[in-house]
Amino acid sequence: MNLHAKLRQRAAEGRPVRIGLIGAGKFGSMYLAQVPRTPGVQLVGIADLSPDAACANLARVGWEPRRVQAASLEEALRTGATHVGDDWQALVRHPAIDVIVECTGHPIAAVDHCLEAFAHGKHVVNVTVEADAFCGPLLARRAAEAGVVYSLAFGDQPALICDLVDWARTCGFPVVAAGRGHKWLPHFCESTPETVWGYYGLTPEQASRGGLNPKMFNSFLDGSKPSIESTAVANATGLGVPSDGLLYPPASVEDIPYVTRPRSEGGVLERKGMVEVVSSLEPDGRKIPYDIRMGVWVTVEAETEYIKNCFEEYNAHTDPSGRYFTLYKRWHLIGLEVGVSVASVALRGEPTGVATCWNADVVATAKRDLKPGDMLDGEGGYTVWGKLLPAHTSKALGGLPLGLAHGVKVVRPVKKGQSLSWADVAMDTGTRAFQIRKQMEELVAPQAPAA
Repeated sequence: MNLHAKLRQRAAEGRPVRIGLIGAGKFGSMYLAQVPRTPGVQLVGIADLSPDAACANLARVGWEPRRVQAASLEEALRTGATHVGDDWQALVRHPAIDVIVECTGHPIAAVDHCLEAFAHGKHVVNVTVEADAFCGPLLARRAAEAGVVYSLAFGDQPALICDLVDWARTCGFPVVAAGRGHKWLPHFCESTPETVWGYYGLTPEQASRGGLNPKMFNSFLDGSKPSIESTAVANATGLGVPSDGLLYPPASVEDIPYVTRPRSEGGVLERKGMVEVVSSLEPDGRKIPYDIRMGVWVTVEAETEYIKNCFEEYNAHTDPSGRYFTLYKRWHLIGLEVGVSVASVALRGEPTGVATCWNADVVATAKRDLKPGDMLDGEGGYTVWGKLLPAHTSKALGGLPLGLAHGVKVVRPVKKGQSLSWADVAMDTGTRAFQIRKQMEELVAPQAPAA
């Protein structure tokens, strides 16, 4: 409740939280737009593969040129300006930096950035949730061993869902289900960068005019991103996941407490305590009024007659039994909200969501029949989409994590709809990302399914 006051105090004392940003694309730019308006923080440096593009984005979000004229990190610290360059290692190794915001969206690179930051005593806010999805439990362990904080990014839906779950549990409510919204129909899992705009309701010309990335947008549409984000939530909160992938029940905000109940009580859940994603489309494609597409929600249960009566007395919208109530935020503001994570890890030493167990995994699943010699093109591409599975199921089948399924050659035939295993591909075993994933499989036991 008092992060802003703490930031103002740091500003008054001349001790700003010193931040390094890796990756100044769309998400990073949204955070950059808020930095000049936030007291008690100094963005010391930005590392990007294209410093010129980063500077162009700074100008786009309204930064004055004088703020980015520092020729080095030392000059930035001395003058209060920001250094822009391409050397991420210099950024994470500088002793004056307090927090690294990893914002590349590249999961293999993100693992390198996180591990190096931990090694040099830096807290990390990891925007690249794709990396968290395949090795977040071990990243969290490595951060703790280094005495630093590793955190999901507030503003992105996983951290907002974790916040709602924490609210519920702190109030004493059992969490029945939690998740986000999404525009979903079953055939979307086959979507490619060529079909994505039609499903979104845009022409290719409109998308090109807006500079929209079809592969990135397709990763949301085909279910990969919802699976990735649900994995992060399950691993952070200990909530269970559906045994064979997300169900995407269609529901308006009003109907969420109806559908996010156990099947035995008229809902869709296999049991209480699950993650799920609610669709904003009816099965026939009709748009649902007052949907939760861009938001997050948590459904809780009144365990006593007294609490149930309180729901009724205060007009809380529940299911017909009066026992299940859903609290929601209908929107999330993505990078504009990351400052909450930065302040929380730096001033409280608390993450805004972090993996506490290995409960879920997102496994690369074939969009079409694949043959030996085909190259996987990763999240949002033409070859695979990400399917949410329980971690114990993924480990048993040797599931190939979606975050490592880019630029990888298929060595065995794989049928459309089949989840890929390590044995189906020729992996590059030299990356730290691959190595830490395999270490996690050895060191972290998947959480057993609930009875």
